[in-house]
Amino acid sequence: MTRSRIRFLLCAMVVVMVPVPAVLAPPSALVVACSATLATAAALSRWPYRGITLARAAGLVTLVSFAVAFVYQGRHQFVGLWLPVEMCALLLLLGRVVRRLPGWQAAVIGASLGVAITFELPLRLTLRMPDPTAETSVLVCFMSFFPVAVVAGIALYLRSLDDRRVRAVARARRAQRLDVARDLHDFVAHEVTGIVLEAQAAQLADQDPEGARALAVRVEEAGLRALASMDHMVSALRDPDERAAAEPPPTRMYGLADLPDLVGRFSATGGIPAELQRAEEPADDRSAAPDGDPNGERPENPAGTLPREIEGTAYAVVLEALTNVRRHAPSATRVLVSTVRTADPALEVSVVDDGVAGAGVLAVWRAGAGGDRRDRPQALTGKDRPGGGTGLISLAERVEALGGTLTTGRHGKGWQVRAVLPVPDARTGTGPAVTL
Repeated sequence: MTRSRIRFLLCAMVVVMVPVPAVLAPPSALVVACSATLATAAALSRWPYRGITLARAAGLVTLVSFAVAFVYQGRHQFVGLWLPVEMCALLLLLGRVVRRLPGWQAAVIGASLGVAITFELPLRLTLRMPDPTAETSVLVCFMSFFPVAVVAGIALYLRSLDDRRVRAVARARRAQRLDVARDLHDFVAHEVTGIVLEAQAAQLADQDPEGARALAVRVEEAGLRALASMDHMVSALRDPDERAAAEPPPTRMYGLADLPDLVGRFSATGGIPAELQRAEEPADDRSAAPDGDPNGERPENPAGTLPREIEGTAYAVVLEALTNVRRHAPSATRVLVSTVRTADPALEVSVVDDGVAGAGVLAVWRAGAGGDRRDRPQALTGKDRPGGGTGLISLAERVEALGGTLTTGRHGKGWQVRAVLPVPDARTGTGPAVTL
């Protein structure tokens, strides 16, 4: 037997036992017995039930209780017999109404139940007693007010906890959706953009077998990286509580050490040479070509270890900027990525290209297609593709959450994305306040 069935049988037994004493009482006692029975049934039942909501059930019980106060003409002993049962049932119903119903319904129906418990039930008894006095009625009403206040206070407290929990769940779900959207945009969209770029570039000119094989390898690697990112997101979304109870899910936090691989993949798949410059102190001309190794194999700044949030955000800045170069500046001939530790202290990340958004795309298409105006894409990544446009906005919010600034704009003939992220001082261990 299930717990719900056991609960139903126990509640049914209690409801059936309430009117039993009315068998030995005069017929007039059935009025107060029925009122107490209805209140008990409403207080113990689960709502909604077959279209009847808790608000309707509580409203009906309140109306019946007030009606009994006017129509009952029997002796006060029978009122006193069922009054404790009805009062307890109304108190339980009051708690459920205040905790569960929406604002205005909880206020109206809860106030009606409070009036019924505080005034109507006590006066139903005291006004039918021999030689009723005002002092007795006031005293009984005053004593009835305390349980009403206690039950309402507890119900309001539980309601506030429920509202807080609902808001916390909503915030957690929103944060989860934003994390998934950010991962999709940062990693999956980046790889898919490279795949689309390679596929569309393959349509522009005939390639030798070696070039076609190299292109297929690059497409395969980009597809595998996109699938790996999607698998990670799916594993994080599927049964997160169960996974957390067993062991924390594996996470991959990208940072400055991953920039050489990112820049190298961009150069290999996009056909646009990209260089990485990393320096400990600010350079005189951060947009100039680096003097060191073009592959960016310079040692990382030994002044101190950067926080993971700073490194992850710096990687996201470079990733978003390179993705935008692919989409909006296919005519670029060179991209410079630089990371510099400044004396503020801060980490400055800059991505500069020399291309003009949209320029040269049609010329490249004509050269590759031999001037044949067939149904070819008007841009290597589909300029008419709907959606997008939220990457820099989300990135700016992420940078500002760490206390930094993100600026984008024209830089010579091309475009620059520059982020300044405050970091702790390696010598003092202090730095700008970070708001996460």
